[in-house]
Amino acid sequence: MAERSEEVKLLGMWASPFSRRVEIALTLKGVPYEFSEQDITNKSPLLLQSNPVHKMIPVLLHNGKPISESLVILEYIDDTWKNNPILPQDPYDRAIARFWARFVDEQVYVTAMKVVGKVGVERDAAVEATRDLLKLMEKELVGKDFLGGESLGFVDIVATLVAFWLMRTEEVVGVKVVPVEMFPEIHRWVKNLLDVDVIKKCIPPEDEHLDYIRARMESLKLKSV
Repeated sequence: MAERSEEVKLLGMWASPFSRRVEIALTLKGVPYEFSEQDITNKSPLLLQSNPVHKMIPVLLHNGKPISESLVILEYIDDTWKNNPILPQDPYDRAIARFWARFVDEQVYVTAMKVVGKVGVERDAAVEATRDLLKLMEKELVGKDFLGGESLGFVDIVATLVAFWLMRTEEVVGVKVVPVEMFPEIHRWVKNLLDVDVIKKCIPPEDEHLDYIRARMESLKLKSV
């Protein structure tokens, strides 16, 4: 647990999967924190000061010191608060966890974003490319309750992006990117996630989240006209 003298503040945005993953880690560790909702279209002086390089959320302020980038923040949290570790203890297993976390962010997320941003043949190609990547994740889940093994871990927290962003976005887009008949292991994993109290507490409310995704997509369409 954090000491009473410690100040922990998260600059985030309620609908962001990158912000939510930090909330999951802090909640899992039992770390009290203040959440500061940021307007990503009108960035606050505190955000710009705290993350002058990328000027993006999330940013964790620990006793006034800023840490940026969600994967870096997750590791910082795990190094700072030792209870309920989210990364494996074995160096090899830690390296593999980092590999899969980067796979989710640098490949799955980047490719899945094209499903939202494209139409017609280009969207179909993006769907297929996303599925090809998810097949690797599907294989990794065989025989496991979680990507981290028997309990919620680092990769699961990162991959909530798939469970509660990509799989909700497909409802709005009208394209089943992750059909259950093609990805039974991923769907089983999502059910396991929803059995974890910390996850249920920290994911965005579904109806409100879907409304936000719809509004965001409409905004993107208007900008592209």
